Amino acid sequence: MAGLDIAFYGSSLVSAYWNGAATYYRGIIRALAARGHRVTFYEPDAYDRQKHRDIADPPWAKVVVYPATPDGLHRALESGRGADVVVKASGVGVFDDELAEGVLSIRRPDGLAIYWDVDAPATLAELKAKPEAVLNRLVPDYDMVLTYGGGPPVIAAFAALGARRCVPVYNALDPDTHHPVPYDARFDTDLTFLGNRLPDREARVEQFFLDAAARLPDRRFLLAGNGWHDKPVPPNVRAIGHVYTADHNALNCSGLAVLNISRQSMAEMGYSPATRVFEAAGAAACLITDAWVGIEEFLEPGTEVLVARDGAEVAEHVAALTKDRARAIGQAALRRVLADHTYDNRAVLVEQLLTGAETGVREGV
Repeated sequence: MAGLDIAFYGSSLVSAYWNGAATYYRGIIRALAARGHRVTFYEPDAYDRQKHRDIADPPWAKVVVYPATPDGLHRALESGRGADVVVKASGVGVFDDELAEGVLSIRRPDGLAIYWDVDAPATLAELKAKPEAVLNRLVPDYDMVLTYGGGPPVIAAFAALGARRCVPVYNALDPDTHHPVPYDARFDTDLTFLGNRLPDREARVEQFFLDAAARLPDRRFLLAGNGWHDKPVPPNVRAIGHVYTADHNALNCSGLAVLNISRQSMAEMGYSPATRVFEAAGAAACLITDAWVGIEEFLEPGTEVLVARDGAEVAEHVAALTKDRARAIGQAALRRVLADHTYDNRAVLVEQLLTGAETGVREGV
């Protein structure tokens, strides 16, 4: 099969700064490139991301950084005209409505236009609250909607908006990028949480992480991510700010356990494992996650992941956790994700969807 030319319009491939989708983009696109497809990633010069690059332009994708201006957008769209597949990702943050319309306008008559949602719960909530939103009108015009999470509830919601098809393409592991590394004293702690401070996450960080820290004053807690510098925290919590992706493996490998906290919208929707679930599992970290519907589809509770319904249960897990048990859970998680949840697995599905070779994926209608 000849490789596809794919024009992909997203937030950023080269910077994870205020860009939680970076790892997902990199994993999917790198795996597609390994299968012979050619991806050009178009990203706006916005939010200081280019000043906080954490990778150089990769050999497996062409990166085009365009000015965050109407003319810059126009040039980026014209550059993508003629591709076999054009992709508009959610949450670009600059001219999203114009991009959503523009991608449809440059689709070849024999090509595909894909809307790829990297935060479907938030998108669907916004579309419900704003019937006049441009995307409500455009969803039926796309050949397909792909999402990085959400399962049956998201499929049904996009179908109700008129989507021709909706297929989840879940987060996964790139074992070349996220893997076990030696201990690093900078990140020595009993429980690590990495996540940017966002409105629909903050209350859950208070509930699951800060409450657990307050219950265990003799244990050490590490809070990483943007925006927490002025957040009141218990004295046993150390906030370290943004952690570049090059240090994520060391962060995950150097504490007793790692905590995943879903944003409120993702927890309510279910079937939405965050990228960091697979980053932690890939590093053989012992993962504790907040409870959400569908977790057992990805990791087995009790043996490959620990599940908590609130901060009290997080504290119970941390207090009872020995180094040996933490190591056993982390190793079991690593074996599971290597077997079932790599980006190579996901790229096979995406390729089948884009070429029409796939027949067994649940339809969005």
